[in-house]
Parts: sequence; structure tokens; C-alpha cells
Amino acid sequence: MARDLKYTRNIGIMAHIDAGKTTTSERILYYTGKTHKIGEVHEGAATMDWMVQEQERGITITSAATTAFWNYNNEHYQINLIDTPGHVDFTVEVERSLRVLDGAVATFCAVGRVQPQSETVWRQADKYHVPKLAYVNKMDRVGADFLAVVREIKEKLGATAIPISLPIGSEDKFEGIVDLISKKAFFYNQESKDLINYSVGDIPQTMLSEVEEWRSKMIESIAEYNDSILEKFFEDPDSITEDEIISAIRKATINMAIVPVCCGSSFKNKGIQYLLDSIIRFLPSPLDIGDVHGINPETEKEEVRKANPKDPFCGLVFKIATDPFVGRLAFLRAYSGRLDSGSAVLNTRSDKKERIARLYQMHSNKQNPIDFVEAGDICAAVGFKDIRTGDTICDENHPIVLESMTFPDPVIGLAIEPKTQKDLDKLGIALGKLSEEDPTFTVKTDQETGQTIISGMGELHLDIIVDRLKREFGVEINQGAPQVNYKEAVKSTIQHREVFKKQTGGRGKFADIIFEIGPADEGVTGLQFIDEVKGGNIPKEFIPSVEKGFKAAMANGVLAGYEVTSLKVVLKDGSFHPVDSDALSFEICARQAFRKACPKANPVIQEPIMSVEVVTPEDYVGDVIGDLNKRRGQITNMDSKGNAKIVKAKVPLAELFGYVTVLRTLTSGRATSTMEFSHYTELPPNLAKEVIERAGGKKFNEDNDDF
Repeated sequence: MARDLKYTRNIGIMAHIDAGKTTTSERILYYTGKTHKIGEVHEGAATMDWMVQEQERGITITSAATTAFWNYNNEHYQINLIDTPGHVDFTVEVERSLRVLDGAVATFCAVGRVQPQSETVWRQADKYHVPKLAYVNKMDRVGADFLAVVREIKEKLGATAIPISLPIGSEDKFEGIVDLISKKAFFYNQESKDLINYSVGDIPQTMLSEVEEWRSKMIESIAEYNDSILEKFFEDPDSITEDEIISAIRKATINMAIVPVCCGSSFKNKGIQYLLDSIIRFLPSPLDIGDVHGINPETEKEEVRKANPKDPFCGLVFKIATDPFVGRLAFLRAYSGRLDSGSAVLNTRSDKKERIARLYQMHSNKQNPIDFVEAGDICAAVGFKDIRTGDTICDENHPIVLESMTFPDPVIGLAIEPKTQKDLDKLGIALGKLSEEDPTFTVKTDQETGQTIISGMGELHLDIIVDRLKREFGVEINQGAPQVNYKEAVKSTIQHREVFKKQTGGRGKFADIIFEIGPADEGVTGLQFIDEVKGGNIPKEFIPSVEKGFKAAMANGVLAGYEVTSLKVVLKDGSFHPVDSDALSFEICARQAFRKACPKANPVIQEPIMSVEVVTPEDYVGDVIGDLNKRRGQITNMDSKGNAKIVKAKVPLAELFGYVTVLRTLTSGRATSTMEFSHYTELPPNLAKEVIERAGGKKFNEDNDDF
């Protein structure tokens, strides 16, 4: 498997729901010879959508990886492809895929253009500095407009979008594409099942001036990033060769200066081969991405690893999946060195050795065993004990920690219980496996009621989880109504003294702390702990215990038991007893102090706010806005797209349960909506009171020591 890395492409396909990601992936597999039958999403037969839930719903839930091969310019290229979900509830899958990919194909619908989730995935790709190639799909649909999509990519996403091809005709007259680089026209035969289903011909006469105009715009744009092309452009634009244009576009794409845009219709088998050529031409290989940087956990200094099989091995685990036949699979991207199956590696999070029993190359949910992986590969490993999403595994003699991933907090919860006693153990195992697979899915037990609460990113997310519990794990459950994951916060800063004293005969317990408690500084999440104790009034060894006590107490707020997300504690002073004081005393003291002090610091409940976008025919705009206002929504923007209106609003999640059904009723099924999490904000006092009562909480006052 030792090979030149310049012939490898690690790419992902990302887009809004229904832009055609999975259909495009299926066509790529067919035309690269990986599959011999085209799997259709609408028939529930797509190779990449292998989960029963995906096939039934026609949506992608889990990102599937596969490897295909493509010949370009008589060279044999390997493409490691990941098909990602478009639905915002499964944003974690997009996040972790983009973290390990070298390039992405951003797919847009030629009718829907740049949609809300397109913007979200685009921002995720920018965060991990992933170069992008844009592919405008569905050119055969009524209302398709290629240049309007290019314009929106520039305006909404702020990218320098440069068309490298133009469509010949559109809607039902869409016949093929013109390659602006080579000035060739490709005419497709959609009935043909051959791997080459097109013929190359002359550019239609009616398009000649348009082709010339857009070609000179393309050369002009890339000339900014290439001096030799700039010179030739002014002297004689026709002297610029194809190879020079390709090399200049490639360089500018990898530097994220431009985004090349091509078009096609995946469903009608038009433009896929050109897309594959463009992936090879313009998206980076592991070598182009350069060296990977990480921190040596022993020295805390930065280290560099080259994308080279000779360097010490390091890789990042970006996903854990459970397979009924082989058990737990860890999907990993190798950044440097070589990993043989059966060898031992170091997990830098747990600082323990792990044995990798077997390695597999993945094709959707099928595993093909391989003997080893090298830098630049994506594979799956089995046989480990404790590996989680975001772990770095590396050569035990050369430890390194790579940048991990950040995941959003869950926003919606659901109380569940097993129907029978014998399902109880099964439920615990199943929930453990599912939360291991998905970092945005959490399980906790309500201390007051003893209920199991599962939390996720949206109603659909929890719906899929419950469905998987029944089908995969055979656990029958009863479920309650969905609940919003509120948070708590304090608004004012106060000073407080807490003394903890306990005498039971023999050695007692004693701790005394004076501190300030209040809202954390802007942009800080979690506990912001500042130690200002002078003169050893509290011994140094006890200070971490105070911090630990406050941190633990933040899991349950004083109003309704919800988590406190950010808090600032400044430890000013205190005292200790030479015999009775110990670490535990100070930890208990800090917990009690939190309970006593927070009610005085003006505590509030915060609720999650969602960004909602509704696309509706003009006739229903008034009804839609009226309904959003009723749901405490704030309209932020109104826009037009064709003959439809786009209403953007910020709406509390608590008001959005079952919104899709109501919207369909209001608009006779003609409007569509999408939502994603925006931020947390303070809940109005009258509603906060309801939430507190519902949680069985009560406002804590100074005299109330019960907790």
C-alpha cells in the first residue's frame, strides 16, 4: 500500500438537506466502478445511506466513508470519500468529518441556492481551514439558475466563487456543460449506462460570447494570485495554457483564496465525471495540506509531524461506531507514520496503551480488512478498550496531542423508562453505546425524580435515537414529552462567607472561605476561578478542592436544578484548623457556599433560542409572521427568492415543538422551514416561575438551608 500521497484525496460532500449529497456520492461510486448499480435515495437503496432509518426517511443521519479510484491524465488516484448529513440535528457528523478531511465538495441546489444549513457547514469548513469546490446540482429542475447560485455564494458566504464550467441549457433543456478551461463542450446521454455517457463537441454558437466573457473573468480572477498569468493576460491572453490555468486555480483553491464552481445534475447522470476530474485537479492531497502540528504532553512544547510513512505514527479518532458483527469501530485519520494491525499505540488522553487488533478500509457499513495504514489514509480500527471521539493515538515513544473537536451542547431533553424490568439492563448498555458514538447525545439521571433524561440536538435527533433503541438494541421504552434544556446563570456579584463545621467525636471537619461570586467575564464558559488568598490563610493544597467543590455544584443550579454554564468565583480569604481541616472539608464548604450565595446573586433561568428560516409563498407571509410573533419570535429579516418570501426569526425552542405540522396547516403544505441553535438568553420572569414550579424547585432564600 506504500504509495505516493499526491495521488490521494480525502474529501467530504457537505450541503443543505436535499441538495443531493447522497445522490452525488452514489454516482461517484458508480462512475469510479465501485458499485455496478446506481443506488437511489428515493427508493431507499442508496449504498451510503445504509441505516434502516436513513432508507425510510430518505435522509442521511450518519456520515459514511468509502474509498474509490479514478483515473485522471493516465494516473491512478485514490479518493477517500465521506458523505455527511445535511440536517442540523446531526451537525456533529459534519463537524468531525471536516476535522479530518483535506477538501470538501460543497453541493448547492440550483433552485434552492444558498440555504441556511449551507451557511452552517460552510462556516464549519472555514473553522478547520478546509479548501472547497462548489458543485451546483439539480440543473435539470424547474427554476434552476446557475449564475444566481454563484452570485449568492459570493454575497452570503463571502467567498470568491469562480465558475470553471457553464451549463448548456437549463431545466428540461439541460444537455451538458462547457469546460471554460479547455473550451470543450460535453453533451450527456442520460439513458446511457456506460461509464462514459457523454460526447465532446463544439460549443453551441449561441453561447460563444458568454463563454468568452466568463473565461476571461476566470483568468482575470486567478491572475491576481499568479504573476506569470498576469503578465501573459496583458500581453496575449490566448497564450495561457490549460496546465497553467489548472495549476493557478489549484494553488488559489488550496490557499482558500477562491472557490471553483462547476455544475451538473447528479440524478440525471450529467457532469459527474467532470466533477471527479475537478476534485483531482483542484482539491489538495495530504501533502498539500502540509505538516500537522500538535503538543508533546510531556514537554508541553509544539511538535511537527510530516505526512510521511517514515515519521512516527500519529492519528486522530473522529468517530466511534458500533457494528453488530465486529463490535466497536474507531474511525481514524492517519496524519504521519504507519500503523500495522496488531500493534500497540498510546492514547494521549488516557495515557494508556491500546492494542489495535485489526484495521479495515470502510465501504459504507462494510469492512474490507487491510494489514496497515499510512499517513494520509482514513480507516477503521477494532480491538481497543477505551478510545473516544477526538482522541489522539500515536507511537508510544513519540507522544503528541492533536487539536481535537468542539461539539455544541444538547438543547432538548426527553424522559424515558424501560417498559419492563428485563429491559432495564439492556437500556443502560444501549444508551452507553449511543452516547459513546455521538458526543452531542447525553444521558443523565434526574436526582429528584430518578428519571433517565436523554438529551440531543433536536426532535428528529431524539426520534432517531428512540427508533435505534427499539430496532438495534431491542429495548422497548415509554417516553415523556420533549423538554427544553434550560440553563441557569447569575447576574450580580456579591461577597459571601461560608463556614463549615462538624464535630462528631474524634476528628471533626472544618473549613472557612470568604469569596466573591458573580457572572463570568464575557466569552468565558465554565468556572472562572481566581485565587487571591494571601499569607497562607488557606493552605495551597486546599485551594484546588475549593475550585472542585464549586465546579461540582454548578451541575445543579439553585432555581430549578439546571446546569450553571458560566460563573466567576474570586477566593479572597478564609481560615483553617490545623487538625480538623482537610481537602474534603473545603470541597463540601464550597458546595454549601454555592447553594447559599447564588440566591443572593440574582439568579436567572436561560432558554435556548433557535434561528428559524421559513420559505413561504407570498400569500401566507402574514399568517407565518403572526404565528411566529405568537411564539415569542423576533423577526430579524425578510427577503425574496423568486416568487417566494424568506422570513428569518429568532424563536425560543420551547415554542417550537410540533412547529412543522402547524406551518404545513397554515400554508396548505407549501412552506418549508429550517432551524438551528443560535444562543441562550434570559427567560421572562413569569415563564421562569412556571419552569421553577414544574421542576419542583423553589426560590432559595437566605433562611432556607434545605437542599
